[in-house]
Amino acid sequence: MLHFTVLLLCLLSLTLTSTDDATGYGPVFEDQPVDTIYPEESPEAKITMSCRARANPPATYTWRLNSRNIDQDEDNHYTLVGGNLVISNPIKNKHVGKYTCKATNDYGTVVSREAAVQFGYLDFFSSEEREAVYVKEGQGAVLLCAPPPHYPDELSFRWILNEFPVFIPLDKRRFISQTTGNLFISKVDSSDSGNYSCFVSSASIAKSVFSKFIPLVPLAERPIRKYPADIKVKFPDTFALVGQNITLECFALGNPIPQIRWRKMDGELPANHEVSMAGAHLQLYHVQYEDEGTYECEALNSKGKDWHRARVSVEAFPEWTESISSTERDISSDYTMSCEASGKPKPHVHWLKNGYPYDKHDLKFRGLTFEDSGMYQCRAENRHGVIYADAELRVIACAPTFEHNPVKRRILGAKNGRVVLECRPKAAPKASLSWSKGSELLFNSSRMLIWEDGSLEILNVTRADEGRYTCFAENDRGKANSTGFLSITEATKITLAPSNADVTAGESASMQCAASHDSTLDITFVWTMDGRSIDFDRDGAHYERNPNGGSSGELIIKNTQLNHSGRYTCTAQTPVDNVSASADLVVRGPPGPPGGVRVEEIRNKSVRLIWSSGADNHSPISKYTVQCRDWFSQEDWRDATTSPPDVEGNAETATVVDLFPWTEYEFRVIATNTLGTGDPSSPSPKVTTLEAVPVVAPSDIGGGGGTSKELTITWTPVQPQYYYGRNFGYIIAFKPHDVYEWMKVTVADPEAKHYVHKDSSIPASTEFQVKVKAFNIKGEGPYSLTAVIYSAQDVPSEAPASVEARALSATEAIVWWLPVIQHTVEGYQVRVLDESGGQRGIQSESGGVQQREPDKVGEHEAKLPLPHRGQGLQCSRIRTPQPSLPDLHQKSPYVHRSQGRFTGHRRSLVLDSKTLSMEFLYCKACLSGGQGFIYVWETVPQLRNLQHPSERRYIPLRGDIYR
Repeated sequence: MLHFTVLLLCLLSLTLTSTDDATGYGPVFEDQPVDTIYPEESPEAKITMSCRARANPPATYTWRLNSRNIDQDEDNHYTLVGGNLVISNPIKNKHVGKYTCKATNDYGTVVSREAAVQFGYLDFFSSEEREAVYVKEGQGAVLLCAPPPHYPDELSFRWILNEFPVFIPLDKRRFISQTTGNLFISKVDSSDSGNYSCFVSSASIAKSVFSKFIPLVPLAERPIRKYPADIKVKFPDTFALVGQNITLECFALGNPIPQIRWRKMDGELPANHEVSMAGAHLQLYHVQYEDEGTYECEALNSKGKDWHRARVSVEAFPEWTESISSTERDISSDYTMSCEASGKPKPHVHWLKNGYPYDKHDLKFRGLTFEDSGMYQCRAENRHGVIYADAELRVIACAPTFEHNPVKRRILGAKNGRVVLECRPKAAPKASLSWSKGSELLFNSSRMLIWEDGSLEILNVTRADEGRYTCFAENDRGKANSTGFLSITEATKITLAPSNADVTAGESASMQCAASHDSTLDITFVWTMDGRSIDFDRDGAHYERNPNGGSSGELIIKNTQLNHSGRYTCTAQTPVDNVSASADLVVRGPPGPPGGVRVEEIRNKSVRLIWSSGADNHSPISKYTVQCRDWFSQEDWRDATTSPPDVEGNAETATVVDLFPWTEYEFRVIATNTLGTGDPSSPSPKVTTLEAVPVVAPSDIGGGGGTSKELTITWTPVQPQYYYGRNFGYIIAFKPHDVYEWMKVTVADPEAKHYVHKDSSIPASTEFQVKVKAFNIKGEGPYSLTAVIYSAQDVPSEAPASVEARALSATEAIVWWLPVIQHTVEGYQVRVLDESGGQRGIQSESGGVQQREPDKVGEHEAKLPLPHRGQGLQCSRIRTPQPSLPDLHQKSPYVHRSQGRFTGHRRSLVLDSKTLSMEFLYCKACLSGGQGFIYVWETVPQLRNLQHPSERRYIPLRGDIYR
């Protein structure tokens, strides 16, 4: 609570004349009680309410609770320690209320501000189990906190995940409302699975509690659906006090995660704002009246948008605009005590005298008496609080005296100038004043004037005016006088005045100044620019005095800037008089920023911009440059295209063209003259161009493959800046190559990248023509280039035949078979079963069987894989006994260690290595050398005479070939 303490001093009786009595004063608060929250579970079983006042003689103190006096004798819970009230073992239904302190001494009484005592508490959460929350992946979730009963209302909220103290981190996907405590997840994914507990803290009573755990169970959904933005946290109409900080909350559910934008409907967001918590918080710092208005938060994702608006109203705590201050007033004089307070609503003002309401509406005293002396308080109150201004009025009576303020012993006056001799004795009631020079009594004339306050003014003084001057003071209490001597000096004169100067920014300028003066006096030169004194210490980088000094006060301005233009005044002054001379400095430079940039006409690809010319800085503006930035470029300004292309220097409007439809823009203008380019203007208010039909088609049209009886179509989505309007989506047109009519479907998701058309009548591997175009609320755009794709292939219907296998060593075997004739086969799969029936070996596509355990019989089976995702029929099993192979006795010109690539041809292998590439070989001998196995091959030249040509897809094998 804002509080002013001001002293007004008053004498209480006509007989009060001693020094000790005069130095006494009424109580002035130095410490006052404040609102107190006492935790119900506090280990310290007492409350202390502070009250201390400075006073002479010392003050005595009394306390009131809810306007009733506290009697310590009747209630042993209360103890007075100095001025402080101590409440021991406080009881809620007995000691809650509003407390005030009174401080009293011989000069009067003052009352402190009210301070409330409340008991703070935070109950535990209910022990009942919380129900689990089941949510599909991609959907939003809200976990309710439901805090327990508490006081005060201010709480802070966090959420525990699985165990304390693991608190969930907040990001753009998760948000905790500090109003309700609820946890919001914009879109749930599998990582959110867990147990959640609401953790509530009360800073006022230093206590925290947490709820029972709430299980959150994400439910898998494939594919994960997308949902439009849906605002679930909405800030209400809000009242703020001037100077406060407030936070507006806004959060939305949706998939993709919505982006939050804030705006003020009737103007720009205040400069003192900050957006935090991934956009969910708008914080306004040090709120002012101009921040009042309607605020909007908008949540936007690719599926849609939502918005919410509410009003922020700004009111104010009472604040003094005119206060009261301590004073001594003469007996029988008139005096008005004024007190004004501002605030919203307008505060009600009333008065207290010595702690009691004062009947007078306004304190206008006519003929003060000693009974008017006392302690006065002005109290201003509105619904937001109360403030006090304290003062003491002292009424005095005494004979005139010059003891503390005599006439100056020596007074100097400049020849032909003006001089004032002051006469200010202390007297109550006010004394009558008169002057004499020597023995001559002085009266008002054309050259001499006695002011109402007693000062003597002499004009056009000459040497003849030198002499002794005496001031006489008299009232009904007595008389007094005081004398001073007037001396006349030579006048100060400017002998060299500064001259006007004209420079370009960056150059230096000089202002001359010299003066003559009385030789018995010191002279100084003071420079001002446009009436403001130049600070040579602070502005030493640009301003410098002539180092020669003396009677010259030359000013040097270095590296002039545009803000140095103005009127410079040199003042030569002595202790007696001063004289001035002025000159103008013009600094030419690039123009200043234009003002008032705004948009008047808005079309889909153009706007008309208007502005006001800024300062030309003494060089005519030759042209303007218009710049713009849109929502997509964020901070990057770029030169805009205008019509006409060149904007002349006398123009104050231009049409900006080649803009994107349905795009938020802001603009600024930069002026140029022959001396350079100036600073840009402030950005215009943001505007959105009108919607238009899209003109950009999706690119990279393709697709094919997929599951049987499906046609998969893919494309690269259009970038958001080319949406050109609301309700953006795609129209997909497709048809078999031999059909005339196109089939069309609509996809409403602007971020979609593919479409799958399912039709049981679609033949496998059928050629289709496909094209895609964009649409929005204004219409349809052009189609893309037509692409050719194929429908999905069928599952192979034939198994491999003539499957044979031979063991090569204790750990390896070779398998071969006849290929199927079907053209769409892309590869084969080999499975290995040991004799015990367990499956081992090859899950990837491989051409050799490795790492078999020795001394076991294996069954090998070849199986066709499905194209992409399909697998064909399984062939019959074959048995391969474990051989005992001889050592290798001869070398072959080609040795293959491990594997190459299988083709579909029986008993054949196509090698692919750095040594040999796609050469057809024939197996001549397969021998074992003890460690691992070695293939020995020789070339077969009849590659083109194969009955079954190689397929386009091969089973990859690891290894290398060397000679």
